[in-house]
Amino acid sequence: MSTLNRGLSRPPAPGVRALVADRTDTAAVAAALAGQEWDAVIETWAWAPRVVRDSARLLAGRTGHYGYVSSRGVHRRPWPAGGDEGAPLVDGNPHSTDDADYAAAKRGGELAVLESYGERALLARAGMILGPYEDVGRIPWWLRRLEKGGRVLAPGPADAVVQYIDVRDMAAWMLQCAERRLGGAYTVTGRPGAATIGQLLQTALEVTGFDAELVWASEDLPRREGVWLGMEFGLRFPHDPTPTGMHDADVSAAFAAGLSTRPLRDMLAGTWAWLQAEGDPAPRPDAPSPGTWLDSAAEQRVLDQL
Repeated sequence: MSTLNRGLSRPPAPGVRALVADRTDTAAVAAALAGQEWDAVIETWAWAPRVVRDSARLLAGRTGHYGYVSSRGVHRRPWPAGGDEGAPLVDGNPHSTDDADYAAAKRGGELAVLESYGERALLARAGMILGPYEDVGRIPWWLRRLEKGGRVLAPGPADAVVQYIDVRDMAAWMLQCAERRLGGAYTVTGRPGAATIGQLLQTALEVTGFDAELVWASEDLPRREGVWLGMEFGLRFPHDPTPTGMHDADVSAAFAAGLSTRPLRDMLAGTWAWLQAEGDPAPRPDAPSPGTWLDSAAEQRVLDQL
């Protein structure tokens, strides 16, 4: 197994051969890949589609399968309730050098892979990805907030459904697809209704043993106070307080193709074990600041009204 990246974030796993190159430098990537063949490729690039296009072209004759980690974001908003892989898509350009529009960039990446691999391409349209090494800061932020204890403002209602995929389950499924040479587009996330925000946060308390009290706020009060807690899980957004289609995607195709998911408790325990062992991840430059969701002063202001 080989990895190709700049080699800056952390060393490769034991037994993995590290190929080092800046993905935006086509000549450097070509040099790193020269004279080698692989059974399959797993691609995670999320920015300018041109980078995916160049890599796919370089590898098209030397690999039998290309698995691209795409996103449900390639579907045009508003997302339909219960939408599946056939829901309308945004426009994308596989030759674009623009990475400002995440949805368009991911769709462009899909088209870039299809251009070189056709039916040999797997487009894994991920939902919310959680688990160890999650550097967007959703679960890590919540675990650190619960660790502080006291009264904790929680984004109600507690029975709001959250749909997510543990990164380890997604990785395992994509490797199985590579072995089977499975192509096509799939919505890859957990089953709708499998977990609620209340179950997520209560289980986090049980896994960690923290002494904190969850105080559930209605949707209206945080909105009136300009607090967008819940945005981290896609429960609401400043421009869309009650988004549709976020947590009820039809995932029957992926589960029929062998996807399986671990219990909520395992996802939270794995994330907490990683944070304890390695510390908080460096924030992604393209991720929202956790202060966007909630700061201590805003939290106390809302708690005082509850």
